[in-house]
Amino acid sequence: MVIGLLLPAVTARAFDPDALWNIVHGECVPNQLAHGDPKPCVEVDLKNGAERGYAVLKDIRGATQYLLIPTRRIVGIESPALLAPDAENYFADAWNARGFVEKAVGHALPIDTLSLAVNSVHARTQNQLHIHIDCIRPDVRATLIKLRASIGASWAPLPEPVGGYGYWAMRVMGPALGDANPFKLLADGVPGARADMKLRTLVVAGMRFEGDAPGFVILQDRADLLHFDFAAGARLQDHDCALAQDKS
Repeated sequence: MVIGLLLPAVTARAFDPDALWNIVHGECVPNQLAHGDPKPCVEVDLKNGAERGYAVLKDIRGATQYLLIPTRRIVGIESPALLAPDAENYFADAWNARGFVEKAVGHALPIDTLSLAVNSVHARTQNQLHIHIDCIRPDVRATLIKLRASIGASWAPLPEPVGGYGYWAMRVMGPALGDANPFKLLADGVPGARADMKLRTLVVAGMRFEGDAPGFVILQDRADLLHFDFAAGARLQDHDCALAQDKS
């Protein structure tokens, strides 16, 4: 089946849809609480409590891919908990965890080489929310740099495909996401999105805008199974981080 070729997965346990939850809830959090050691995760952050905490786990696919996973049960992008007034901004947490990718490549990376992604229900194997943290594909970066001047502060369709697929995009300025929560920006800003969040994918790409100002391009796509678009945002990432070798 085509979808099997598109899914980023924790491959060794890909056929268990609760694998990530079991790892985080059953291993990482107990180890952190009992021993101060998050293994097999690389980090467990419970400073704001388990209801707002998260773990970071190295995905076995690729050299540089990490996953940020909430320590509470959240099935996926469609969870109402992500749109609650006091919802944790897991994308902001994931951006703050990008240092694990930099550690994997052995040096700091420009912000426009880094990205975050959440897949739709049709493009995931796990029933626990996880945000992919990794480098962006070089061709995707090149397209976004070309289009960045036309990307505004509200959602609009991009004039050309990104990575072979049509996306809507908006920009967020600043070196961190702060209060800009991509889940809420999607639900509140794209017509119809709140009603069918499970069909959506989100990608957050670091970017330099006019005057070298730091910010982000946020991308969204809706699954269209008739055209073999499973809304897999992680397809825009490069899990071997070719850009880490780019010295330009």
